[in-house]
Order: sequence, then structure tokens, then C-alpha cells
Amino acid sequence: MSYLFNAGFKALVAERCASFQREEIALQSKLKQAAVAVTLVAADDGSGRAAFILTERPSNMRNHAGQWALPGGRCDEGETAAQAALREIEEEIGLSVPESEVLGTLDDFVTRSGYRITPLVVWAERSQPLRLNEEEVAVVYRLPLDGFVTKESVSFVSIKESPRPVIRIRLMGSHLHAPTAAIMYQFCELLAGRVARVSEFEQPLFAWR
Repeated sequence: MSYLFNAGFKALVAERCASFQREEIALQSKLKQAAVAVTLVAADDGSGRAAFILTERPSNMRNHAGQWALPGGRCDEGETAAQAALREIEEEIGLSVPESEVLGTLDDFVTRSGYRITPLVVWAERSQPLRLNEEEVAVVYRLPLDGFVTKESVSFVSIKESPRPVIRIRLMGSHLHAPTAAIMYQFCELLAGRVARVSEFEQPLFAWR
């Protein structure tokens, strides 16, 4: 299916998010709260297609060096998930987005490193130019939603350490893994009118440490 970054697509996303019954996980004392943003923007190839923002972390970061990630991070004390996600968008890539442009919330994802991640779906009408925080972001990609999740691009790998499959999405000669892969898979399935649960998917072993 082709998605254009226009008012019709925004209305579709808002409708799908409004009808989605998300799974919320109780914030236990051992979990830290974080939020990420599925930031919807126009593709940068002039096609008018809808895309989302994916960042690549600097190779010298102490945690998650060189990994792909959605904009986001740990919530400050007293922040809602939406406030944290919007703050991180601005801090990481220089986009100021009002809370009125949060279109919905997806399933919480509990990571092996002890975070409860709440994903927000955010509409960024004006997304040029981006200003990267070089301490947190090395590269920003605008990845079109068209063809991002397909039978060919998504695979599920069994590991003996968990009954849940490791989800991965083929990307730039490598693979995107959970939690980002699980969140984007759920979002793309939601756009197609289907429900997938991120709790069904596992992270690769390297993320367990």
C-alpha cells in the first residue's frame, strides 16, 4: 500500500490509533520509564510519500553505540510519556512538535535492560531543517513506510533462551531489531488494519546485557 504524507494519511493514522486498544504494562519498581516517537514526516526524495524518522547513534556513545533507534529516551521525573517523547525529538533532531500532534500511543515494550518503553505516534508537518545533537545522533534517516514491513523484509528467529521469536527487519544490508523493530512492525500492521502485539517478540541476545 502506498502512503502519501497528506491530510488524508494523517486522518487514517489518527483513526487507526483511536480504535487501537493498546497494552499498557504496570510500571514496577524495577522498571525505568522511557518514551520513543514514531515521528511521521515527508520522505526526502520529493515523492510526497510518508516516512518515519530513524536515528543512528554515534559510535562513541557509552550505551547503544552505533545502533538504530527511534527518537526518545528516559522520562524525567514528573513527565508524561508524550512530554518526554516530544522533548527528546527536539533535543535529538531539533524538531519542535506541539502535543496536539500526538496521534496515538502503541503498546508498552519492556526491554531486557529494564525499561518500560511507551511509543507515541507523532505527526511532524514541518520537518526541515533538522538540527542534530551530535552527542546523541550521528545520522538521521527518513524511511518511507511503503514497503518497510513486508513478508520479505521481516523475519522471526527462534532462540533457545526464550519462547518468543526475535523479530528483525531487513535494513541497509543489516537488520533492525526489537524494541524498534517490534514497534515499527506493530505500527505498520496497524496502518494495514491488523493488530500485532509487541509482547509477542523478543530482543536479540546482545541486547540482554
